[in-house]
Amino acid sequence: MTDNGIRTLNFSGQRIEARAVTGAKEFRIEGTAIVVNIGMTPAPVGELPRKDIPPLSSVILRDTSVERADSLIVLSAPEGYGDGSGDISGIVGEPGWKPLSDLLDGFPEDTPLWKSPQDDAGQVSFVPEEVLGRPEPGGTVRDFQVKVNLWFAPAGTDCRIHNLHEFLEVHTQVSGLGRMQKFREQDHGTLFEDVPMGVGSTHSAFCVTGPGSAFTYPWHQYRADTDCVWLAVEYHEIRAEEEREQS
Repeated sequence: MTDNGIRTLNFSGQRIEARAVTGAKEFRIEGTAIVVNIGMTPAPVGELPRKDIPPLSSVILRDTSVERADSLIVLSAPEGYGDGSGDISGIVGEPGWKPLSDLLDGFPEDTPLWKSPQDDAGQVSFVPEEVLGRPEPGGTVRDFQVKVNLWFAPAGTDCRIHNLHEFLEVHTQVSGLGRMQKFREQDHGTLFEDVPMGVGSTHSAFCVTGPGSAFTYPWHQYRADTDCVWLAVEYHEIRAEEEREQS
């Protein structure tokens, strides 16, 4: 792995610039950026006293450096959209953005949820039970492909309650204010947990490990309190992907 392998992600645009950084060493942040540690080792920031960006978490950094990191996503808003000072809704007019109803059969057209192109951000290996805070004896290291994309929803959007994913995912707030929510059933009246999402924050993973290579999720959704852009980071098990392709 070379030091500071930097690649512009395919959804990077005028409103949100997005880069993947691998093998970071004294990686300089110029101006203000949201830095997401998508790797599995802590990423120390080059200031005193030394503090780390933990795996699967994020911070807002300004004019400083990350001493070292396996894999980072770096997001910046050159026109100030990340702080809510501009009209972020125009991002859906950038190349490749589509309403989810155009991409997913059966998704309701009256839910205004938009998705950017998705890009690969490298591979990582980890024991899922350890990452999810539930270590078990004899946990197995598994290999994952990391996939990332942005989402947009206007203020007041409930982005649909669901509980099925074949991957581990977390989300990072990029612009606006939103919430990740958990439910007992596929019914808004069964809400039991609200996780506030302010700019620069990443929620902890909602899933636990299930049988085989599965992940088990509660009923959950994202809700946009204001016009919102957020980053999805998905960890797809490589073996499971290969088995699906062969079936």
